[in-house]
Amino acid sequence: MWPDKSIDYIKLQNDEDGIHFAVWKNKEIVAVVSVFINKNKAQFRKLATLQNEQGNGYGSALINHIIAHLKHEKVNTLWCNARVDKTSFYKKFGLYETNEKFSRGQQEYIIMEMKL
Repeated sequence: MWPDKSIDYIKLQNDEDGIHFAVWKNKEIVAVVSVFINKNKAQFRKLATLQNEQGNGYGSALINHIIAHLKHEKVNTLWCNARVDKTSFYKKFGLYETNEKFSRGQQEYIIMEMKL
């Protein structure tokens, strides 16, 4: 997602508190996502797929997996900071746009969420 940035730009202060999921292909990680649960709400962050592997369903598989995992864990709400140009992707899973928007690194984001 940020191939031109350092690892410090990508790290989150609370990364060790997250649950990290990945898709492996031929011993290589091709897609990742991190989930952070706070009481009955969970946020997924840093959903990314290698550019040459995009369009193969790996991001969709990760989202479907975390939705199932969070339902099993009795989490009520899932949310994310979605790039504005990717909202249609997240809508396929039942996430909807909120009125909250912000910018980071010349990217426009909107908070999307769904009830589980």
